[in-house]
Amino acid sequence: MKLEIRIATRKSALALWQANHVADALKKLAEVRNVELVPLTTRGDEVLDRSLQKIGGKGLFIKELEIAIEAGDADIAVHSMKDVPAEMPEGFRIAALLARASPADALVGRNLDGLQQGARVGSSSLRRQAQLLALRPDISVEPLRGNVNTRLKKLEDGQHDAIVLACAGLQRLGFASRISETFSPEQMLPAAAQGVIGIECRNDRKELLQVLAQLDHAATRTTTSAERAVALRLQADCQSPVAAYAEIDGASLCLQALVASADGRQLIREQLSGPADEPETIGISLADKLLDRGAGELLAQSGTGQ
Repeated sequence: MKLEIRIATRKSALALWQANHVADALKKLAEVRNVELVPLTTRGDEVLDRSLQKIGGKGLFIKELEIAIEAGDADIAVHSMKDVPAEMPEGFRIAALLARASPADALVGRNLDGLQQGARVGSSSLRRQAQLLALRPDISVEPLRGNVNTRLKKLEDGQHDAIVLACAGLQRLGFASRISETFSPEQMLPAAAQGVIGIECRNDRKELLQVLAQLDHAATRTTTSAERAVALRLQADCQSPVAAYAEIDGASLCLQALVASADGRQLIREQLSGPADEPETIGISLADKLLDRGAGELLAQSGTGQ
């Protein structure tokens, strides 16, 4: 018997693009009869006048989708993995990770050298803010909320001189030409699992899990596992000034991570390599190196993490 799969998704243009991308992949599988989208408005989408950190973090983009699955109104949820808390709720798992797009951050509006002293750069991410200020302590980083289109409109309206967005989101929505500069990992280390689309499902949906497993990208699973292990060990969420980025080289995995103060004046950065088949172990070990150097204190100062 073929499956009918309902996808819970946010209503933003990027979320719908990602959900449709997953739907297209599912429709190609022999076990799937039909795929339907279930668009939902989340608390994170509704409250735009306060920072996510103050209203509960990016997990607010996820919870309503999980409730829809729990209630039987949807079968799976599609997420940007950088928004998914490192600790999954009981009864749920990330059943598949699609091949990673660009993990990088990008400047839109001006490039870094083109920003004048005191320039207003929009970003509500402490991770981006810290690394921007480490590169350019003379600029001002100002809060920026809303979906990709909303943020681009604020830039066009002159509220900011430049804004920072994920390359993957801009590329997926056809805005790649708006990118003024793409940051290298040396300039700005990305968030754990940035650029990765994940599919969430209940643990007890055995038949569905087997179908979804066909979409799982092995290399992306490995790098995501390492990066999220760092965040989990640090008890960091996606609002913490924490970055992690893993790359596979043959049978080895190289993982970089950092923890920063929000003002960018303190930045603890480490890297560690090991067998690619032990991503969680490498992630935990690297997080411990950061903690040994005082990462816990920096996270406490920012009001996140340990």
